[in-house]
Amino acid sequence: MSPGITTAEDAVLSSSLHNISYCRVTGSVAYDHSNHLVEFELWLPSRDSYNGRFMVVGNGGFAGVIDTDQMASQLKQGFAVAGGDSGHRLLDNGVGGSGSYIPFLNNIEETKAWIHESIAIITEPTRKIATSFYNDPPSHSYYHGCSTGGAQGFALAQFHPHLFDGIYAGSPGNWYSHLMLSFLWNGQHAKGDAFIDQATLNATTEAILDACDELDGVKDRLIENPLRCNFDLDSLVCLTHTSSSKGYDTCLGPKQLEALKAIYAGPMDKRTNTTVYPGFSLGSERELLAQETLLYKAYAAPLLQNLIFHNLSYDIDTFSFERDVAQVDAIAGPLIDEIGVDLGAFQRRGGKMVVTQGWTDPLNAATWPIQHLEQLQKSSTKSTVASFFNLYMIPGGGHCGAASSYPYVPATYHVEDALVAWVENKIFPDSILSSTPPDGSSRTRKLCPWPKVAKIRNQAYPDVADSYDCVHD
Repeated sequence: MSPGITTAEDAVLSSSLHNISYCRVTGSVAYDHSNHLVEFELWLPSRDSYNGRFMVVGNGGFAGVIDTDQMASQLKQGFAVAGGDSGHRLLDNGVGGSGSYIPFLNNIEETKAWIHESIAIITEPTRKIATSFYNDPPSHSYYHGCSTGGAQGFALAQFHPHLFDGIYAGSPGNWYSHLMLSFLWNGQHAKGDAFIDQATLNATTEAILDACDELDGVKDRLIENPLRCNFDLDSLVCLTHTSSSKGYDTCLGPKQLEALKAIYAGPMDKRTNTTVYPGFSLGSERELLAQETLLYKAYAAPLLQNLIFHNLSYDIDTFSFERDVAQVDAIAGPLIDEIGVDLGAFQRRGGKMVVTQGWTDPLNAATWPIQHLEQLQKSSTKSTVASFFNLYMIPGGGHCGAASSYPYVPATYHVEDALVAWVENKIFPDSILSSTPPDGSSRTRKLCPWPKVAKIRNQAYPDVADSYDCVHD
Protein backbone atom coordinates (compact mmCIF):
# COMPACT_ATOMS: atom_id res chain seq x y z
CA MET A 1 0.00 0.00 0.00
CA SER A 2 1.31 3.46 -0.85
CA PRO A 3 2.45 5.76 1.99
CA GLY A 4 -0.21 8.03 3.42
CA ILE A 5 -3.13 5.75 2.53
CA THR A 6 -5.49 4.10 4.94
CA THR A 7 -8.16 1.68 3.79
CA ALA A 8 -11.17 0.00 5.29
CA GLU A 9 -10.29 -3.22 7.04
CA ASP A 10 -12.94 -5.14 5.16
CA ALA A 11 -13.65 -4.54 1.49
CA VAL A 12 -16.97 -6.30 1.21
CA LEU A 13 -18.43 -7.80 -1.93
CA SER A 14 -21.93 -6.48 -2.41
CA SER A 15 -24.78 -7.05 -4.81
CA SER A 16 -26.89 -4.15 -3.59
CA LEU A 17 -26.20 -1.88 -6.55
CA HIS A 18 -28.37 -3.00 -9.43
CA ASN A 19 -27.26 -6.58 -8.89
CA ILE A 20 -23.65 -5.66 -9.61
CA SER A 21 -21.11 -7.33 -7.36
CA TYR A 22 -18.29 -4.98 -6.42
CA CYS A 23 -15.62 -4.45 -3.83
CA ARG A 24 -15.90 -1.18 -1.91
CA VAL A 25 -12.67 0.33 -0.58
CA THR A 26 -12.68 3.45 1.58
CA GLY A 27 -9.61 5.35 2.58
CA SER A 28 -7.74 8.64 2.62
CA VAL A 29 -4.60 10.18 1.19
CA ALA A 30 -2.62 12.74 3.15
CA TYR A 31 -1.43 15.90 1.42
CA ASP A 32 0.47 19.07 2.30
CA HIS A 33 2.72 17.16 4.76
CA SER A 34 0.11 17.83 7.45
CA ASN A 35 -3.13 16.39 8.74
CA HIS A 36 -5.04 17.35 5.60
CA LEU A 37 -6.67 14.37 3.93
CA VAL A 38 -8.59 13.59 0.78
CA GLU A 39 -11.14 10.96 1.72
CA PHE A 40 -11.91 8.56 -1.13
CA GLU A 41 -13.99 5.59 -2.13
CA LEU A 42 -12.99 3.06 -4.76
CA TRP A 43 -15.54 0.67 -6.21
CA LEU A 44 -14.19 -2.38 -8.01
CA PRO A 45 -16.67 -4.42 -10.05
CA SER A 46 -16.34 -8.17 -10.15
CA ARG A 47 -14.24 -9.51 -13.00
CA ASP A 48 -17.24 -10.53 -15.07
CA SER A 49 -18.55 -6.94 -14.96
CA TYR A 50 -15.23 -5.09 -15.24
CA ASN A 51 -14.52 -3.40 -18.58
CA GLY A 52 -10.79 -3.12 -17.90
CA ARG A 53 -10.86 0.66 -17.51
CA PHE A 54 -10.34 3.04 -14.60
CA MET A 55 -12.53 6.11 -13.92
CA VAL A 56 -12.33 8.96 -11.41
CA VAL A 57 -15.34 11.21 -10.83
CA GLY A 58 -15.31 14.83 -9.68
CA ASN A 59 -17.28 17.01 -7.29
CA GLY A 60 -19.91 19.73 -7.35
CA GLY A 61 -20.26 23.13 -5.69
CA PHE A 62 -18.06 23.61 -2.64
CA ALA A 63 -17.64 19.81 -2.62
CA GLY A 64 -16.75 18.16 0.70
CA VAL A 65 -18.60 14.93 -0.16
CA ILE A 66 -17.95 12.00 -2.49
CA ASP A 67 -20.27 11.83 -5.50
CA THR A 68 -21.48 8.26 -5.04
CA ASP A 69 -24.36 8.77 -7.47
CA GLN A 70 -21.91 9.39 -10.32
CA MET A 71 -19.74 6.55 -9.07
CA ALA A 72 -22.75 4.24 -9.34
CA SER A 73 -23.40 5.38 -12.90
CA GLN A 74 -19.83 4.59 -13.91
CA LEU A 75 -19.82 1.28 -12.04
CA LYS A 76 -22.86 0.17 -14.04
CA GLN A 77 -20.85 0.80 -17.20
CA GLY A 78 -18.12 -1.54 -15.95
CA PHE A 79 -15.49 0.95 -14.79
CA ALA A 80 -13.41 0.57 -11.68
CA VAL A 81 -14.34 3.95 -10.25
CA ALA A 82 -12.93 6.25 -7.61
CA GLY A 83 -14.20 9.48 -6.10
CA GLY A 84 -12.98 11.84 -3.39
CA ASP A 85 -14.27 14.59 -1.12
CA SER A 86 -11.84 17.20 -2.59
CA GLY A 87 -9.76 17.52 0.57
CA HIS A 88 -12.25 18.91 3.06
CA ARG A 89 -15.56 17.89 4.62
CA LEU A 90 -18.80 19.68 3.83
CA LEU A 91 -19.96 19.14 7.41
CA ASP A 92 -17.14 21.39 8.61
CA ASN A 93 -18.56 24.37 6.70
CA GLY A 94 -20.97 26.95 8.07
CA VAL A 95 -24.64 26.80 7.21
CA GLY A 96 -23.98 28.61 3.94
CA GLY A 97 -24.70 32.10 2.73
CA SER A 98 -23.48 35.46 3.91
CA GLY A 99 -21.63 35.45 7.22
CA SER A 100 -20.81 31.73 7.13
CA TYR A 101 -17.35 30.62 8.11
CA ILE A 102 -16.05 28.22 5.46
CA PRO A 103 -12.88 26.63 6.90
CA PHE A 104 -11.36 25.36 3.68
CA LEU A 105 -11.57 28.80 2.05
CA ASN A 106 -9.47 30.12 4.93
CA ASN A 107 -6.69 27.63 4.29
CA ILE A 108 -4.56 28.00 1.15
CA GLU A 109 -3.65 24.31 0.82
CA GLU A 110 -7.26 23.15 1.22
CA THR A 111 -8.43 25.78 -1.25
CA LYS A 112 -5.86 24.60 -3.81
CA ALA A 113 -6.82 20.98 -3.21
CA TRP A 114 -10.54 21.69 -3.77
CA ILE A 115 -10.27 22.13 -7.56
CA HIS A 116 -6.62 22.04 -8.60
CA GLU A 117 -5.15 19.08 -6.74
CA SER A 118 -7.58 16.68 -5.06
CA ILE A 119 -8.32 14.48 -8.09
CA ALA A 120 -4.61 14.14 -8.79
CA ILE A 121 -3.96 13.31 -5.13
CA ILE A 122 -6.22 10.23 -5.16
CA THR A 123 -5.71 9.04 -8.73
CA GLU A 124 -2.39 7.16 -8.56
CA PRO A 125 -3.08 5.52 -5.17
CA THR A 126 -6.55 4.29 -6.14
CA ARG A 127 -5.32 3.13 -9.54
CA LYS A 128 -2.60 1.11 -7.80
CA ILE A 129 -5.23 -0.54 -5.61
CA ALA A 130 -7.27 -1.40 -8.73
CA THR A 131 -4.18 -2.82 -10.39
CA SER A 132 -3.49 -4.99 -7.34
CA PHE A 133 -7.11 -6.14 -7.14
CA TYR A 134 -7.24 -7.30 -10.76
CA ASN A 135 -3.57 -8.31 -10.97
CA ASP A 136 -3.39 -6.14 -14.06
CA PRO A 137 -3.29 -2.38 -14.67
CA PRO A 138 -6.33 -0.81 -16.31
CA SER A 139 -6.01 -0.46 -20.07
CA HIS A 140 -7.03 3.22 -19.99
CA SER A 141 -7.90 5.89 -17.42
CA TYR A 142 -10.75 8.39 -17.67
CA TYR A 143 -12.15 11.29 -15.71
CA HIS A 144 -15.80 12.44 -15.48
CA GLY A 145 -16.79 15.69 -13.81
CA CYS A 146 -19.42 18.40 -14.10
CA SER A 147 -19.76 21.92 -12.66
CA THR A 148 -16.95 22.15 -10.09
CA GLY A 149 -16.06 18.73 -11.44
CA GLY A 150 -15.82 20.29 -14.90
CA ALA A 151 -13.35 22.79 -13.47
CA GLN A 152 -11.42 19.90 -11.93
CA GLY A 153 -11.28 18.36 -15.41
CA PHE A 154 -9.67 21.52 -16.79
CA ALA A 155 -7.24 21.47 -13.85
CA LEU A 156 -6.23 17.93 -14.77
CA ALA A 157 -5.57 18.85 -18.41
CA GLN A 158 -3.65 21.98 -17.41
CA PHE A 159 -1.74 20.93 -14.27
CA HIS A 160 -1.73 17.10 -14.33
CA PRO A 161 -1.72 16.18 -18.02
CA HIS A 162 -0.10 12.77 -17.50
CA LEU A 163 -2.86 11.20 -15.42
CA PHE A 164 -5.76 10.55 -17.81
CA ASP A 165 -6.26 9.36 -21.36
CA GLY A 166 -9.70 10.95 -21.61
CA ILE A 167 -11.32 13.80 -19.70
CA TYR A 168 -14.98 14.80 -19.67
CA ALA A 169 -15.73 18.28 -18.30
CA GLY A 170 -19.41 19.21 -18.22
CA SER A 171 -20.82 22.69 -17.46
CA PRO A 172 -17.33 23.75 -16.42
CA GLY A 173 -16.88 26.36 -13.71
CA ASN A 174 -13.21 26.68 -14.64
CA TRP A 175 -13.21 30.50 -14.34
CA TYR A 176 -14.61 30.04 -10.87
CA SER A 177 -13.61 33.39 -9.42
CA HIS A 178 -15.41 35.31 -12.15
CA LEU A 179 -18.35 32.92 -12.17
CA MET A 180 -18.90 33.96 -8.54
CA LEU A 181 -18.72 37.62 -9.59
CA SER A 182 -21.38 36.96 -12.23
CA PHE A 183 -23.67 35.61 -9.48
CA LEU A 184 -23.09 38.83 -7.54
CA TRP A 185 -23.66 41.06 -10.58
CA ASN A 186 -26.94 39.37 -11.48
CA GLY A 187 -28.24 39.39 -7.91
CA GLN A 188 -27.41 43.05 -7.45
CA HIS A 189 -29.17 44.05 -10.66
CA ALA A 190 -32.40 42.19 -9.86
CA LYS A 191 -33.33 43.83 -6.57
CA GLY A 192 -36.42 45.84 -5.73
CA ASP A 193 -38.47 46.94 -8.72
CA ALA A 194 -35.92 45.25 -10.99
CA PHE A 195 -36.76 41.76 -9.66
CA ILE A 196 -38.33 39.57 -12.35
CA ASP A 197 -40.74 36.97 -11.02
CA GLN A 198 -41.04 33.49 -12.49
CA ALA A 199 -44.22 34.25 -14.43
CA THR A 200 -42.55 37.16 -16.18
CA LEU A 201 -39.43 35.13 -16.87
CA ASN A 202 -41.64 32.43 -18.40
CA ALA A 203 -43.48 34.94 -20.59
CA THR A 204 -40.16 36.40 -21.77
CA THR A 205 -38.86 33.00 -22.86
CA GLU A 206 -42.12 32.18 -24.62
CA ALA A 207 -41.93 35.40 -26.62
CA ILE A 208 -38.34 34.68 -27.63
CA LEU A 209 -39.20 31.11 -28.61
CA ASP A 210 -42.06 32.41 -30.74
CA ALA A 211 -39.53 34.50 -32.64
CA CYS A 212 -36.59 32.11 -32.91
CA ASP A 213 -37.85 28.54 -32.49
CA GLU A 214 -37.86 27.63 -36.18
CA LEU A 215 -34.49 29.08 -37.16
CA ASP A 216 -33.13 25.53 -37.34
CA GLY A 217 -35.99 24.33 -39.54
CA VAL A 218 -37.96 22.43 -36.91
CA LYS A 219 -40.71 23.67 -34.60
CA ASP A 220 -39.88 22.19 -31.21
CA ARG A 221 -39.95 25.11 -28.72
CA LEU A 222 -36.17 25.05 -28.69
CA ILE A 223 -33.46 27.32 -30.05
CA GLU A 224 -30.63 25.32 -31.57
CA ASN A 225 -28.21 28.27 -31.66
CA PRO A 226 -29.24 31.30 -29.57
CA LEU A 227 -26.44 33.36 -31.11
CA ARG A 228 -28.49 33.49 -34.30
CA CYS A 229 -31.60 34.73 -32.50
CA ASN A 230 -32.12 38.45 -33.05
CA PHE A 231 -34.80 39.58 -30.65
CA ASP A 232 -35.73 43.12 -29.65
CA LEU A 233 -36.12 43.03 -25.88
CA ASP A 234 -37.59 46.51 -25.92
CA SER A 235 -40.66 44.96 -27.56
CA LEU A 236 -41.48 43.35 -24.21
CA VAL A 237 -41.73 46.59 -22.27
CA CYS A 238 -45.15 47.17 -20.69
CA LEU A 239 -47.03 49.96 -22.43
CA THR A 240 -48.38 51.03 -19.06
CA HIS A 241 -46.71 50.35 -15.75
CA THR A 242 -46.60 51.25 -12.10
CA SER A 243 -43.55 51.95 -9.97
CA SER A 244 -43.67 48.42 -8.60
CA SER A 245 -42.62 45.26 -10.40
CA LYS A 246 -45.53 43.40 -8.81
CA GLY A 247 -48.26 42.49 -11.24
CA TYR A 248 -46.15 42.09 -14.37
CA ASP A 249 -46.54 38.65 -15.88
CA THR A 250 -46.58 39.12 -19.63
CA CYS A 251 -44.34 42.17 -20.08
CA LEU A 252 -41.30 43.83 -18.52
CA GLY A 253 -41.29 46.97 -16.44
CA PRO A 254 -38.52 49.44 -17.29
CA LYS A 255 -36.33 48.45 -14.35
CA GLN A 256 -36.90 44.78 -15.08
CA LEU A 257 -35.83 45.38 -18.67
CA GLU A 258 -32.69 47.12 -17.46
CA ALA A 259 -31.90 44.20 -15.13
CA LEU A 260 -32.42 41.63 -17.87
CA LYS A 261 -30.16 43.54 -20.25
CA ALA A 262 -27.48 43.59 -17.53
CA ILE A 263 -27.81 39.83 -17.08
CA TYR A 264 -27.45 39.32 -20.83
CA ALA A 265 -24.44 41.64 -20.96
CA GLY A 266 -22.61 40.08 -18.00
CA PRO A 267 -20.55 41.86 -15.35
CA MET A 268 -18.32 44.68 -16.52
CA ASP A 269 -14.97 45.83 -15.16
CA LYS A 270 -15.58 49.56 -15.10
CA ARG A 271 -11.86 50.34 -15.09
CA THR A 272 -11.39 48.90 -18.54
CA ASN A 273 -14.99 48.66 -19.75
CA THR A 274 -14.41 44.98 -20.47
CA THR A 275 -16.55 41.98 -19.63
CA VAL A 276 -15.63 40.18 -16.41
CA TYR A 277 -17.69 37.11 -17.34
CA PRO A 278 -20.10 36.57 -20.23
CA GLY A 279 -23.83 37.05 -19.81
CA PHE A 280 -26.74 34.71 -20.37
CA SER A 281 -28.28 33.76 -23.69
CA LEU A 282 -31.70 34.30 -25.23
CA GLY A 283 -34.02 31.46 -24.30
CA SER A 284 -32.53 30.94 -20.83
CA GLU A 285 -34.87 33.33 -18.97
CA ARG A 286 -37.09 30.66 -17.40
CA GLU A 287 -33.99 29.36 -15.59
CA LEU A 288 -32.78 32.68 -14.15
CA LEU A 289 -34.66 32.91 -10.85
CA ALA A 290 -31.77 31.45 -8.85
CA GLN A 291 -29.47 34.10 -10.32
CA GLU A 292 -31.75 36.75 -8.84
CA THR A 293 -32.35 35.19 -5.43
CA LEU A 294 -29.98 32.43 -4.37
CA LEU A 295 -26.61 32.03 -6.02
CA TYR A 296 -24.95 35.27 -5.01
CA LYS A 297 -25.85 34.59 -1.37
CA ALA A 298 -24.90 30.92 -1.39
CA TYR A 299 -21.62 31.16 -3.33
CA ALA A 300 -20.40 34.71 -4.04
CA ALA A 301 -20.87 35.92 -0.45
CA PRO A 302 -18.90 33.16 1.33
CA LEU A 303 -16.17 33.25 -1.31
CA LEU A 304 -15.68 36.99 -0.95
CA GLN A 305 -15.99 37.00 2.83
CA ASN A 306 -13.73 34.00 3.49
CA LEU A 307 -11.19 33.89 0.68
CA ILE A 308 -10.84 37.49 -0.52
CA PHE A 309 -11.54 39.87 2.35
CA HIS A 310 -11.28 37.52 5.39
CA ASN A 311 -14.19 39.33 6.98
CA LEU A 312 -17.48 37.55 7.64
CA SER A 313 -19.16 40.92 8.14
CA TYR A 314 -18.09 42.18 4.72
CA ASP A 315 -21.11 43.65 2.94
CA ILE A 316 -21.09 42.10 -0.54
CA ASP A 317 -23.21 44.97 -1.86
CA THR A 318 -20.19 47.22 -1.38
CA PHE A 319 -18.14 45.18 -3.85
CA SER A 320 -16.88 47.48 -6.60
CA PHE A 321 -16.58 46.18 -10.15
CA GLU A 322 -14.23 49.08 -10.74
CA ARG A 323 -11.97 48.69 -7.71
CA ASP A 324 -12.15 45.09 -6.43
CA VAL A 325 -11.95 42.79 -9.48
CA ALA A 326 -8.15 43.04 -9.49
CA GLN A 327 -8.03 41.83 -5.89
CA VAL A 328 -10.17 38.81 -6.76
CA ASP A 329 -7.85 38.04 -9.66
CA ALA A 330 -4.75 38.33 -7.50
CA ILE A 331 -6.00 36.22 -4.57
CA ALA A 332 -8.50 33.74 -5.97
CA GLY A 333 -7.32 33.35 -9.55
CA PRO A 334 -4.16 31.34 -8.85
CA LEU A 335 -5.99 29.09 -6.39
CA ILE A 336 -9.29 28.24 -8.06
CA ASP A 337 -9.17 29.18 -11.78
CA GLU A 338 -8.17 26.80 -14.60
CA ILE A 339 -8.16 29.01 -17.70
CA GLY A 340 -4.65 28.45 -19.04
CA VAL A 341 -4.46 28.10 -22.81
CA ASP A 342 -1.40 25.84 -22.90
CA LEU A 343 -2.71 22.28 -22.94
CA GLY A 344 0.19 21.08 -25.08
CA ALA A 345 1.43 18.49 -22.58
CA PHE A 346 -2.00 16.86 -22.45
CA GLN A 347 -2.21 16.88 -26.25
CA ARG A 348 1.30 15.45 -26.71
CA ARG A 349 0.62 12.49 -24.42
CA GLY A 350 -2.40 11.66 -26.61
CA GLY A 351 -5.10 12.85 -24.23
CA LYS A 352 -8.60 13.67 -25.46
CA MET A 353 -11.05 16.05 -23.83
CA VAL A 354 -14.81 16.49 -24.30
CA VAL A 355 -16.65 19.50 -22.88
CA THR A 356 -20.43 19.97 -22.81
CA GLN A 357 -22.43 23.08 -21.98
CA GLY A 358 -26.20 23.63 -21.85
CA TRP A 359 -27.55 26.76 -23.51
CA THR A 360 -30.09 27.16 -20.68
CA ASP A 361 -27.78 26.41 -17.77
CA PRO A 362 -29.20 28.26 -14.72
CA LEU A 363 -25.73 28.69 -13.17
CA ASN A 364 -23.10 29.12 -15.87
CA ALA A 365 -23.31 31.59 -18.72
CA ALA A 366 -23.37 29.32 -21.75
CA THR A 367 -20.96 31.26 -23.93
CA TRP A 368 -18.00 31.06 -21.55
CA PRO A 369 -16.87 27.62 -22.86
CA ILE A 370 -17.17 29.01 -26.39
CA GLN A 371 -14.98 31.97 -25.48
CA HIS A 372 -12.42 29.72 -23.81
CA LEU A 373 -12.37 27.43 -26.86
CA GLU A 374 -11.63 30.46 -29.02
CA GLN A 375 -8.80 31.41 -26.66
CA LEU A 376 -7.32 27.93 -27.03
CA GLN A 377 -7.63 28.17 -30.82
CA LYS A 378 -5.87 31.55 -30.90
CA SER A 379 -2.99 30.12 -28.89
CA SER A 380 -2.61 27.27 -31.40
CA THR A 381 -4.77 26.49 -34.44
CA LYS A 382 -8.36 25.35 -34.79
CA SER A 383 -7.36 22.02 -36.31
CA THR A 384 -4.77 21.36 -33.62
CA VAL A 385 -7.24 22.03 -30.82
CA ALA A 386 -9.97 19.94 -32.47
CA SER A 387 -7.59 16.99 -32.61
CA PHE A 388 -7.76 16.62 -28.83
CA PHE A 389 -10.37 19.06 -27.42
CA ASN A 390 -13.99 19.59 -28.50
CA LEU A 391 -17.01 21.43 -27.13
CA TYR A 392 -20.61 20.25 -27.52
CA MET A 393 -23.37 22.80 -26.89
CA ILE A 394 -26.76 21.50 -25.73
CA PRO A 395 -29.90 23.36 -26.87
CA GLY A 396 -32.29 23.49 -23.91
CA GLY A 397 -29.69 21.83 -21.71
CA GLY A 398 -29.35 22.76 -18.06
CA HIS A 399 -26.56 22.45 -15.52
CA CYS A 400 -25.09 18.94 -15.72
CA GLY A 401 -28.28 17.62 -17.25
CA ALA A 402 -31.88 18.70 -17.66
CA ALA A 403 -33.13 22.25 -17.37
CA SER A 404 -36.33 22.09 -15.34
CA SER A 405 -38.20 24.32 -17.79
CA TYR A 406 -37.18 22.19 -20.80
CA PRO A 407 -38.39 18.72 -19.73
CA TYR A 408 -38.78 17.58 -23.34
CA VAL A 409 -35.04 17.94 -24.05
CA PRO A 410 -32.95 14.73 -23.93
CA ALA A 411 -30.76 15.05 -20.85
CA THR A 412 -28.59 11.92 -20.78
CA TYR A 413 -25.38 12.59 -22.68
CA HIS A 414 -23.59 9.48 -23.91
CA VAL A 415 -20.17 11.02 -23.45
CA GLU A 416 -18.30 7.97 -22.20
CA ASP A 417 -19.13 5.99 -25.34
CA ALA A 418 -17.82 8.78 -27.55
CA LEU A 419 -14.75 9.47 -25.42
CA VAL A 420 -13.70 5.82 -25.20
CA ALA A 421 -14.06 5.41 -28.97
CA TRP A 422 -12.00 8.57 -29.54
CA VAL A 423 -9.23 7.59 -27.13
CA GLU A 424 -8.98 3.89 -27.93
CA ASN A 425 -10.06 3.62 -31.56
CA LYS A 426 -9.25 7.12 -32.85
CA ILE A 427 -12.89 7.59 -33.90
CA PHE A 428 -13.53 11.33 -33.86
CA PRO A 429 -16.80 12.16 -32.03
CA ASP A 430 -18.52 13.98 -34.90
CA SER A 431 -21.64 13.86 -32.74
CA ILE A 432 -22.70 12.69 -29.28
CA LEU A 433 -26.06 11.07 -28.65
CA SER A 434 -28.40 12.61 -26.08
CA SER A 435 -31.43 10.67 -24.86
CA THR A 436 -33.94 10.18 -22.05
CA PRO A 437 -35.84 13.46 -21.60
CA PRO A 438 -37.34 14.03 -18.14
CA ASP A 439 -40.83 13.99 -19.67
CA GLY A 440 -40.45 10.25 -20.28
CA SER A 441 -40.54 10.43 -24.06
CA SER A 442 -38.17 8.52 -26.33
CA ARG A 443 -36.86 11.67 -28.05
CA THR A 444 -33.15 11.65 -28.97
CA ARG A 445 -30.92 14.35 -30.43
CA LYS A 446 -27.40 14.86 -31.70
CA LEU A 447 -24.93 17.09 -29.91
CA CYS A 448 -22.47 18.57 -32.36
CA PRO A 449 -18.87 19.75 -32.01
CA TRP A 450 -19.03 23.54 -31.89
CA PRO A 451 -19.37 25.57 -34.05
CA LYS A 452 -21.42 22.93 -35.84
CA VAL A 453 -25.10 22.61 -34.92
CA ALA A 454 -27.76 19.99 -35.54
CA LYS A 455 -29.77 20.65 -38.71
CA ILE A 456 -32.82 18.53 -39.51
CA ARG A 457 -32.53 16.36 -42.60
CA ASN A 458 -35.64 14.20 -42.26
CA GLN A 459 -38.68 16.28 -41.33
CA ALA A 460 -40.78 13.14 -40.93
CA TYR A 461 -38.95 12.12 -37.75
CA PRO A 462 -37.98 15.27 -35.81
CA ASP A 463 -37.63 13.39 -32.52
CA VAL A 464 -34.94 10.99 -33.76
CA ALA A 465 -31.25 11.85 -33.57
CA ASP A 466 -30.50 10.26 -36.95
CA SER A 467 -32.81 12.78 -38.61
CA TYR A 468 -30.18 15.49 -38.00
CA ASP A 469 -26.80 16.34 -39.45
CA CYS A 470 -24.07 18.35 -37.79
CA VAL A 471 -23.40 21.33 -40.03
CA HIS A 472 -21.89 24.80 -39.85
CA ASP A 473 -24.67 27.26 -39.09
